[in-house]
Amino acid sequence: MVDGSENSSSRTLKTVTRAFDVIHALEELDGARVTELATHLDMSKSAVYNYLTTLREKKFVIQEGNTYSLSLRFLLLGEYVRNQNKLYEIGKPEIENLADETGEYAHLATEQHGFSVNLYKVRGEKAVGSNYQTNKLQKPDYLHFSATGKSILAYLPPGRVDTIVDRYGLTGKTKNTITDRETLFEELDQIQERGYAYNDEEEIEGLKAIGAPVLDRDGRVLGSLSISGPTNRMNETEYHNMVVEKVTNAANVIEVNINMSEDETDLPKFI
Repeated sequence: MVDGSENSSSRTLKTVTRAFDVIHALEELDGARVTELATHLDMSKSAVYNYLTTLREKKFVIQEGNTYSLSLRFLLLGEYVRNQNKLYEIGKPEIENLADETGEYAHLATEQHGFSVNLYKVRGEKAVGSNYQTNKLQKPDYLHFSATGKSILAYLPPGRVDTIVDRYGLTGKTKNTITDRETLFEELDQIQERGYAYNDEEEIEGLKAIGAPVLDRDGRVLGSLSISGPTNRMNETEYHNMVVEKVTNAANVIEVNINMSEDETDLPKFI
């Protein structure tokens, strides 16, 4: 799931680093001219132009008039990376079923470099917050305030959780967000005991989510899934219990299917 490499290396290449600075700036600025990029990155216009020219020749940047933007080649790469992910491949139909059965937003996420990465989201017929959920697919996020994120943190080794918290802190999103390390670890213990996690208006006021981890056969966390909806609806006892059951059952189905797919590689083959 992760490579664990979060610290910068003395062997990084400055030219490659600068090229990615240009790429990230184009993302942040929604496209830009050379002068705008040079100011944003504190680089000379000639250096920015050279990077843009190289990226354009490699088809990662397009130019319309004097404005440069990221090309759809990033979309193709992203689709390739996502389609190679076993959790996405096997979890996708279960997430679609969850959204269809509950009518809410269903989410599938994993962790990389200490952040939550959303692999897939499906909108149910009564789901809320479409623009917000779409934006979350485009950016990594902190782990400590979402149901998917806390489901993952609860099953990471404690030392790994400490490393993530040391590096990124515990940013507050609402008055309910956990911003204290000791409180977070207590919450993670409770998640392990009950097998699922809550995001109780910790990310957005008025929104609650229930999530569960997806583990491999050795107990390592591969990712997580969740259902989110308006707090009033999610707090209704019968509805709440239904969502908990569907989320935990879906996580279990994904785990079984992943384990079965891995077992297939161990079967003898006729030659």
